[in-house]
Amino acid sequence: MTLTLENLVILLIIAAIVGFIGERLVGYSHGGCLTSVALGFIGALIGSWAVKQFHLPELFHIQVGTTNFPIIWAIIGAALVVGIIGLLRKRRVF
Repeated sequence: MTLTLENLVILLIIAAIVGFIGERLVGYSHGGCLTSVALGFIGALIGSWAVKQFHLPELFHIQVGTTNFPIIWAIIGAALVVGIIGLLRKRRVF
């Protein structure tokens, strides 16, 4: 599997969009663009794992080079990660 610079940039852009959507669905945002990219990739990993583990249908994916990026499951995974982070980082009132 070869990942060209062009494919990597496309995957980063897709991950940023997916992470942003996940943050907006949950209503919690703590970070900027890099956080959205990280959430998008983490969401894609969780989504891909869930699809394989529970034999779920792959609803929609984008193929970049030889890499499949599961959009719907990545958004759901990113929303789950953001929701967990939001629960763990409750703000303290002083």
